[in-house]
Amino acid sequence: MDITQDQAWTAFAQRDRTADGRFVVAVRTTGIYCKPSCAARHPKRENVSFHATPEAARAAGYRACLRCRPDAVGRDRVAVAEAVRLLDAGEASALDALAARVGYAPHHFHRLFKRATGLTPAAYARARRAARAGEALTEEGTVTEAIYAAGYAAPSRFYEGAGARLGMTPSAWARGGDGVTIRWTVAPTSLGPLLIAATDKGLCRIAFDEDADALARRFPRAAIAAGGAALTDLAAQVVAQVESPARDAELPADVRGTAFQEAVWQALRSIPPGATLSYAELAARAGRPGAVRAAGSACGANPLAVVTPCHRARRGDGSPGGYAWGLERKAALLAREAAMLNAPARRRS
Repeated sequence: MDITQDQAWTAFAQRDRTADGRFVVAVRTTGIYCKPSCAARHPKRENVSFHATPEAARAAGYRACLRCRPDAVGRDRVAVAEAVRLLDAGEASALDALAARVGYAPHHFHRLFKRATGLTPAAYARARRAARAGEALTEEGTVTEAIYAAGYAAPSRFYEGAGARLGMTPSAWARGGDGVTIRWTVAPTSLGPLLIAATDKGLCRIAFDEDADALARRFPRAAIAAGGAALTDLAAQVVAQVESPARDAELPADVRGTAFQEAVWQALRSIPPGATLSYAELAARAGRPGAVRAAGSACGANPLAVVTPCHRARRGDGSPGGYAWGLERKAALLAREAAMLNAPARRRS
């Protein structure tokens, strides 16, 4: 398994749906194994064992729970991956048609897809189309040509929602952020200086060892301004995430990526503090089980250090993998999370 026995027990006790598919829970007194999120009454800790796969639990003599149906998790992942492929190809964007293509009831599949990717099927389709528009805006001759090239039926459909998603107007996007103001500060932390930058919509860059010049290179057409009262509170919350990374917070963000990158970033935010996921598991949660290398690249492209916890990603063999801001910082953040999670247990003993 990719987590410790204590972390698995915590996920099981909390009926954590994000843990489904990462392991199964076997109960000695009943002889069955369940998903971590099973709604059945919890057994005593001493009667529970954890197995990496349903096959391992069956080999140990357990049978599948008829209530939570843990063997269906693999089928669910295949269905989500196929749905992602269909949406990427521009097919079956309506929920009823999409669910029918993968063999599920619409409302049930809606929940499965959102749980796996962090987005509803409709939101994924919109994000994918808007991502194509963002790419086309840098390639096509005019904004209108880019809109049609991205697959929109009419410019009005693009303007209805793209401004909010892109964080700026389509024309400003095509001109490299022209007209957008980004405010920044460099805050001292125990892990080194941290650049914190935000638009009026939210955080757009958090990075160790970067400064205003690096920010200007990343957003060459934006107006780069130091400080500001609106940034003070955000910066304090970001620094608190560095010093106490086990205390996740919901902070406003104005970031953009491909639909797959955004699904990986959402999957990263679903990892509990102190736990890790492999790049393969992140790819599966993002709806593309085979895109392991792309999941690693999405982690490397993460624009919001700590807030989107890419330090919780690792290789399949358990080694730490890469980290854009240095492996020593990655190890320090994980060590702090583990220490904070274990502190209550030490105080009680």
